[in-house]
Amino acid sequence: MSDTVPPFRKAAGLRPPTGQRSAPVWAIVLAGGEGVRLRPLVRELFGDERPKQYVPLIGAVSLLRQTLNRVGRVIPSERTVVVSHQHHSRHVERELGGAPAPHTLFQPQDRGTGAAVLFAAHWIRQRERNATVVVFPSDHFVLEEGVFMAHVADVIAFVGRNPERLVLVGARPTEPDLDYGWIKPGEQLALVSAGPICRVRGFWEKPDPDKAHHCLAAGWLWNTMVFAVKAETLIEAGWEFLPTFLERLTRSTAFAGTPHEAWAIRQAYALAPTSDFSRSLLQDCPSFLAVSQLPPLTWSDLGTPARAMQVLGTLGIRSPRTVDPRTKVAALTHAENAQSA
Repeated sequence: MSDTVPPFRKAAGLRPPTGQRSAPVWAIVLAGGEGVRLRPLVRELFGDERPKQYVPLIGAVSLLRQTLNRVGRVIPSERTVVVSHQHHSRHVERELGGAPAPHTLFQPQDRGTGAAVLFAAHWIRQRERNATVVVFPSDHFVLEEGVFMAHVADVIAFVGRNPERLVLVGARPTEPDLDYGWIKPGEQLALVSAGPICRVRGFWEKPDPDKAHHCLAAGWLWNTMVFAVKAETLIEAGWEFLPTFLERLTRSTAFAGTPHEAWAIRQAYALAPTSDFSRSLLQDCPSFLAVSQLPPLTWSDLGTPARAMQVLGTLGIRSPRTVDPRTKVAALTHAENAQSA
């Protein structure tokens, strides 16, 4: 892999000297997942088919609302965009009621995380060309939220000073899990409070068992799918793997604010291939990728019933039938059935 950083357009830093205007920071919250693997657990606990981000799986509020509250520690709701699908609109609207509401973008079709990320980044760039964007999944659990978001703020500051970089937030692995993306850190680029920010020297998305064991032994990190990047840099990279989609989105701006805008976006999605962001961009390991390891904290993507039960165990919930108002851990009934779902 080449060490050359692509000549993306330079932008103003996030933390300029006193008296200069900071670059705007936006959050993109991905809320379009269907939660297929946790569907039996959600059905058992809540009696319906909602994707996991819309239920209070662990906590007094839904995972989506937890994510928005967490993001709000650093990025205000007026600069937060929730990206979901049209058929999720009733869930999103219910979850966003009664609190400062972020912007919402409903995709007409599911074309994967590649399209979702670029759709939101394109929308933001039309409003703030110099924006830094931070992408967050909507269905993860973080216990030490203040520590987590302080680390994200450090990453944002680094991107402000290095606008050609896309910085992934990596987590220290505990097992050779086959469901995560794995990141190989390279040489150090900078130092933040939690440790170094490093070049990315390799990326495997959901490797086979032999590769996963190799990654664990070699000190690779799990990909949390939280990352920070300039909107302009992200769009430039997107032209490499979804050019037709971006071309159609660019055309759609001519119809902004008119009755034809929705039609133009539907056309962009109708012509777009399904694209997973990790496989389409990260796995090619372009030279502008960097990674920053999270400090010690409790993080989980809650991707399987076993992981959800593991988090409950970490929180000391041995019989998850009650709600502890101090920890705001919601009741999970029939734990034995849930664990085997």
